[in-house]
Amino acid sequence: MRRLITTIAILTFVLGISAQLSNPVHFSAQLRTENGVDAEIIFTAKIDAGWHVYSTELGNNGPISATFNAVKMDGVETIGKLQARGKEIKQFDKLFEMELRYFEQAATFVQKVRFTKPDYDIDCYLEYGACNDQACLPPSEAAFKQKGKSPTVKEKTEKAEDVTDQVTPVPSLSGEDTDTAAIMPPLQTVSSDSLWSPVVEELRAMGGNDAIADHSLLYILLMGFIGGLLAVCMPCIWPIIPMTVSFFLKRAKSDKKKGIRDAFTYGISIIVIYLGLGLLVTALFGSDTLNAMSTNAVFNIFLFLLLVVFALSFFGWFEIKLPESWANSVDTKATETSGLISIFLMAFTLVLVSFSCTAPIIGLLLVETTTSGNWLAPALGMLGFAVALALPFTLFAMFPSWLKQAPKSGSWMNTLKIVLGFIELAFALKFFSVADLAYGWHLLDREVFLSLWIVIFALLGAYLCGWLKFQTDEIGGNLHKPMPVACIMGGLVSLAFAVYMIPGLWGAPCKAVSAFAPPMNTQDFNLNTKTVEAKYTDYDEGMAAAKALGKPVLIDFTGYGCVNCRKMEAAVWTDPTVADMLTDDFVLISLYVDDKTPLAEPLEVTTSQDETKILRTVGAKWSWLQSQKFGANAQPFYVMLDNNGKPLSASRAYDEDVNGYINFLKQGLLKYQQ
Repeated sequence: MRRLITTIAILTFVLGISAQLSNPVHFSAQLRTENGVDAEIIFTAKIDAGWHVYSTELGNNGPISATFNAVKMDGVETIGKLQARGKEIKQFDKLFEMELRYFEQAATFVQKVRFTKPDYDIDCYLEYGACNDQACLPPSEAAFKQKGKSPTVKEKTEKAEDVTDQVTPVPSLSGEDTDTAAIMPPLQTVSSDSLWSPVVEELRAMGGNDAIADHSLLYILLMGFIGGLLAVCMPCIWPIIPMTVSFFLKRAKSDKKKGIRDAFTYGISIIVIYLGLGLLVTALFGSDTLNAMSTNAVFNIFLFLLLVVFALSFFGWFEIKLPESWANSVDTKATETSGLISIFLMAFTLVLVSFSCTAPIIGLLLVETTTSGNWLAPALGMLGFAVALALPFTLFAMFPSWLKQAPKSGSWMNTLKIVLGFIELAFALKFFSVADLAYGWHLLDREVFLSLWIVIFALLGAYLCGWLKFQTDEIGGNLHKPMPVACIMGGLVSLAFAVYMIPGLWGAPCKAVSAFAPPMNTQDFNLNTKTVEAKYTDYDEGMAAAKALGKPVLIDFTGYGCVNCRKMEAAVWTDPTVADMLTDDFVLISLYVDDKTPLAEPLEVTTSQDETKILRTVGAKWSWLQSQKFGANAQPFYVMLDNNGKPLSASRAYDEDVNGYINFLKQGLLKYQQ
C-alpha cells in the first residue's frame, strides 16, 4: 500500500506529455484489394530519429498501443485484429516493469477487411503512441476515409477495380505535408459563409480586455507562496529550521558573514530545486495538451483520487514517504563534499526528508497549475512555493535572535495538517466535477456537490471547536486538551460557511463557491427563477434565431471546468441590469469548448498553418471556432456579433466589474441599432 501511494505521489511531479512543438511521426494510409472481396487498410509511418511508435496489444498497464478504430464501416467488415509489420524491437522497460514492443524509423499497421455490399463507405483511424527517451506524445490519430464500389459488382462499373486499388494519402494529424490533389474525399465541413469567416483583425483594431492572463499568473505565484508558507509550518520542516541555521552559524564562528552567506546559498538552493521541478513540468506540458487534459475524464479522476490520498495522509491514516536510502545517500554525499556542492546537497536532503509533509501541498499546487492551461503556471507556482520555503532559513540566519521569538514545535502543527486535509478533500471534488460535467454523467450535480461541501466544512468546524478528534491528536497528547481561541474562532467561521451554503440546495447563488460548484443548470430542484441561461448552445442555430428576431448576438465561449466562467455567471450575470439585457436585448449563445459529445459526423478543417485537422467532438468544434474566427483560446471569452457574424465591439474576458460589463453590452447594442 505504502509503495503504491509513494508511486502515485511521485507521478504528481512527473506527470506530463510532450508539447506539440514537433511532429515526429508522419502517417499515410491506403486501401489495397487482395483477391475477390478481401482488402487491407494499410497505415504506413515514417518516424523521426530518436522516436519510436509502440506496437499492438501491449496491455492496459503499458504505454499507448496501436489500435484500429472504426467511425463508420458501411458495406465492409473487419477481419481479425490489427497487424503490425516491420522490424519490431523488443526491450524490457524498467519504468513500466514489462517487455515493450515498438518500431523505429518506419512502421506499418494493417487491418484486413471484407466487402459485404456493392457500395462501401469507410471512415476509420489508427490510434498510436509515440515516445523518445525524454517524453511521450499524447494518444495520436492517423485518419482514413474512402467510399466507392465494391469489387463484388465489377459488372456494374468498369472502373471498380481502379477505385479500390487507388492509394489515398491521408493528412497526418501530426502535421505531415501532403499533396492536396490526392487528399481523401472530404469529411463534413463547416459552413464557409460569413458566419464562420475570421474577424481577428477587426477585433484587434477594436481593442479588448485581455487582462486575465497577467491576473492569473500573479494569482498562481501568490498561491504558490502561500503553499510554501503552509509547508514551512509542517512538522517535517519547522523543527529543522533552528538546527539548520545553528549549523551554518557554528560552521563559521570566526566569520559570521560566511555563515549568513552559506545560509543564503542554502535558501537559493531550495529555490533552484523546486523551480527546476516547475520548469520540468512546464517543459513536458504544452498549452494545447493542458487544455485537453484539463477536461479529460481519466486525468481528472486521477487527480481526484490523488488529492483524496493526500487528504487521508494528512488525517493520519498513513504517511507518504520516499525510501530512506535516498535521503541517507544524499546526506552522505553532502558530508563528504565541501563548498557550494555540499550546501546544495544539504538542501536536496531537506527536500527528500520533508517529502511526507510537502508532497500533498506540492501535489495540490501542481494539480491546480497544470490544469490552468497556462504553460508558465507550474514554474511560477513552484517559484512562489520555493521562495516561501527558503525564506525562514535565510531570515533566521541573518537575524538569529528571531529564533527565540519563533513558536515551538507542538500540537498546532498536527492541527494545521488536519485542516489542510479537509481543504484538499474539498478541492478533490472539483476535479471529479469537471469530468462529470464534460461527459454528462450527472453524478455530481450542483446540489450533490454543495451537500458534500456542507458536510466537509461542518466537520472541519467541529474539529477546530474540539468536538471531533483524530488518532494523531491522541498521539500528540492533544486528545483532551481544549482548542485555542484562534482555532475555535476558525471553527465558527467554517460552521458559518457550511450554513451559508445550505440555501444553495434550493437554488441560492452562493457566489463564494460559484467558482468551484457545478453551474446552476445542473441543479434538479431550483426555486430561483431569475437565473440567466443561454437558450442556444449551437452557433449556427443561435445565429439563425438572432437574425429572425432582429437581435444582436452575445457569444459566450465557456467550459464546464472553467472556474472564471462560473465566477462571471455568479458575480456579473446575476446583476438585474445585466440579466435583463442578456434576456431581452440579446440572443445569448453559450459554446462549451470542453463538451465531449461526439459529433454526428467528424469535421475536417484546415488550421491557420494550412494543416488538416479532424474535429470529433462538439467541444473541439467550438474551440476551433474560437481560435479560427476570433483568434483566442482562453475562457471565458465574450464577443458581440451582428447578424452577419461581424463584431460589434471589442471582445471581453474575465472581469467582475459589473458596470464595465453593462457598458460593454450597451456599446454593442448601440452599434447594432445604428
